[in-house]
Amino acid sequence: MTTLTFKVRDEEAESIRRQAKAEGITVSELLRRRAIIPETRKPPETVICEYTGARIFKGDPSFIPLTNESVKEMLADFP
Repeated sequence: MTTLTFKVRDEEAESIRRQAKAEGITVSELLRRRAIIPETRKPPETVICEYTGARIFKGDPSFIPLTNESVKEMLADFP
């Protein structure tokens, strides 16, 4: 195996060590898990919005589209 070396601030190193200890794994394993994205977890697909031209997340075609009215209904219970 190859060894990688990089510098981090003391506070970052302590945080990384704490996280590894909390998960019961080594620092190397923690960093490996955070750095390697499993092939099954792909980034979300994006499309260009036909109304605004902005890049947005592609929705699941089986979901009901959000509208101003549906959002108002969902937020009606909030003060």
